[in-house]
Amino acid sequence: MSELWYKRPAAGWDEALPVGNGRLGAMVYGRTDAELLQLNEDSVWYGGPQDRIPDDALRNLPHLRELIRQGAHTEAEELVRRAFFASPNSQRHYEPLGTLSLEFGHPFDQVKSFRRSLDLKTGISHVDYEYDGVQFHRQVLASYPDSVLAIRVQASRCTEFLVRLSRLSELEYETNEFLDDIVVEGQFITMHVTPGGRDSNRAACKLTIRCESDKQGPTRIERVGKALVVNASDALILIAAQSTYRYKDIDHATRVNLTSALAHSTDTIWSRHVADYQALYGRLELLLGPDATDIPTDERILNARDPGLIALYLHYARYLLISCSRPGKVDDSDRVLPATLQGIWNPSFHPPWGCRYTLNINLQMNYWPANVGNLAECEQPLFALLERLAATGAETARKMYGCRGWTVHHNTDLWADTGPVDRWMPATLWPLGGAWLCTHIWEHYLFSGDRRFLRRILPVLIGCVEFLLDYLVYDASGQYKVTNPSLSPENTFRDEKGNAGILCEGSTIDIQLVRAVLEAFVAALRVLDVTENKLLLEVRDTLRRLPPLRIGSAGQLQEWMVDYEELEPGHRHVSHLWALYPGYDINLVTTPELAKSCAVTLKRRQSAGGGHTGWSRAWLLNLQARLRDADECANHIEQLLAKSTLPNLLDTHPPFQIDGNFGGGAGILEMLVQSHEDGKIRLLPACPPIWKSGRLRGVRARGGFELEFGWEDGAICGPVIVKSELGLRAIVQYPNDGPRRIVEGMGSFILNGDD
Repeated sequence: MSELWYKRPAAGWDEALPVGNGRLGAMVYGRTDAELLQLNEDSVWYGGPQDRIPDDALRNLPHLRELIRQGAHTEAEELVRRAFFASPNSQRHYEPLGTLSLEFGHPFDQVKSFRRSLDLKTGISHVDYEYDGVQFHRQVLASYPDSVLAIRVQASRCTEFLVRLSRLSELEYETNEFLDDIVVEGQFITMHVTPGGRDSNRAACKLTIRCESDKQGPTRIERVGKALVVNASDALILIAAQSTYRYKDIDHATRVNLTSALAHSTDTIWSRHVADYQALYGRLELLLGPDATDIPTDERILNARDPGLIALYLHYARYLLISCSRPGKVDDSDRVLPATLQGIWNPSFHPPWGCRYTLNINLQMNYWPANVGNLAECEQPLFALLERLAATGAETARKMYGCRGWTVHHNTDLWADTGPVDRWMPATLWPLGGAWLCTHIWEHYLFSGDRRFLRRILPVLIGCVEFLLDYLVYDASGQYKVTNPSLSPENTFRDEKGNAGILCEGSTIDIQLVRAVLEAFVAALRVLDVTENKLLLEVRDTLRRLPPLRIGSAGQLQEWMVDYEELEPGHRHVSHLWALYPGYDINLVTTPELAKSCAVTLKRRQSAGGGHTGWSRAWLLNLQARLRDADECANHIEQLLAKSTLPNLLDTHPPFQIDGNFGGGAGILEMLVQSHEDGKIRLLPACPPIWKSGRLRGVRARGGFELEFGWEDGAICGPVIVKSELGLRAIVQYPNDGPRRIVEGMGSFILNGDD
């Protein structure tokens, strides 16, 4: 059963339930006295675009590279502080849209039969209870087809409640309102907001109410101050919001949204939402038993060995992705935006890390479940951002590094800012955020076979390749081409002299990313029948000159070219294992020694306390899945739920970050199906014994395949159904070195293990 449910209203934001249509979102508290919805619109950010590119970086780049080669850590870091950090050092940050209050005056201690829930199959939040002999039922949804938030308030007899818009922080005791004005006209409430900072987007949030016909007597909507009072047994509240990021006339745009939605009956608004949502959500289903659906979700989390909860976690991850990342309705001209560190659900005017797009793992992890989870369309906002970064990042590449192409560092914002962010040495000067993002281009193609997409995005990939070719320099030995300056995101080492260091030549993740992007470029040209390209010879020569991956003295995969000691052995980032997951240059079949060194690295990380944040635990889960270690995977899921999951099933770093939900969902699927080995699809490669029985339908594999199968006691039972959209050849590998079945050609194939 795909439902989150609770016996009490949310005491705080960490217990509220999210709804979203990709652009508009709300956290629903489910309160009986004064219901609270915290509202978001994805383009409400503080301030406008900035020019932050450091003026003197390029002039100092040769000296910085030389200091790094010499191992002069202190001098190199001081030079970076002076010449390579941007000013202002911060990019823009995401802000809340507002708050909606529905004041009923029903004290919770006087209500009966209370239940609040989020139905993942329909994408609708529910609140049910009885007060003073009256049955109340509220529903909240975020409609993609109608571009509105919709609340339906129903009661067994006419009831009165007050509707109020405001813009408050998540601290409920705080009384500051961050808004321009509130205007009430007829049955409409309009709130205008202007986030701080020069050239900030102005936004309008408009609300309207419609009462359904009532046999019990006349309905009433009247203005009282800056609020509306409703008396009805069935009322519809619609909310629209737009900013000047997309529309010049935001009042007109919001009114059009509401007027268009009001043209439909309430039932039609609901059915349009459900049909649109289920067209995505219904593609995939995981059943794991037993499934303790009779236990409230916040109590189920306390028993992380509940298999049904694991299936619910996966379904929730897909629900969240659909809710916070949708493509444009025609194309990307309506300026779609990808999921931030918190999806679209940010309650704070001072959000952690700016609630931006962090590019040294977090934004990428948001989209790990997109392709395998049969939600490829939801990745389109990421590619729309990538195209904007390729434009804004060209100036950064030229001015800071003297390179062709484009680059972005470890963060970006609404305005596709590509300069260095913050003044934190272990993260700030890392210009390979764009390279990591570009690996998603080839992954998307491998799953979809979409040549039109690949051709459209090819200029972005070419620009990234141009930057990498120009940025690479020979290392101190003169033998290998490496990145310099380089670092392993957010980590620190101790060199052979005992000195702490951060900056280096050719960190392991850098070389892995460079190799992956250059190889994807060569493959993309081949797929698109591009036989002549001025970069091709240089790319092939550069691939031969990249340094090999190295195994350290403890048997671990080295994080740096030199076998340095880690200053923080339990560090949350495992960047040097990128080629194991999400990459696949390292795997158990073709590179067994390197795979073994990854296992050693993971053991060392975990024994020193690694995985202590939600997203890092999710990364460890995926890495262990690639090593086919079912027991470790089960342990990581148990720890993810026990230590990094809030009562509303959202991931916590702490605080809340949505990447752990997406990484965890991807990891669950990676335990059940893998397709990263060329032409092979593995079934149940890391399925733990506690998942005794199950069924998976709609999971995707590279090569344009979709699968359905069931299992008992670790063995496939019944047929495996494989749908092939591209007509490619694949070997389906049954668990535990069982039978292999070959699929080739278009259409559906029914496989039996005993054929």
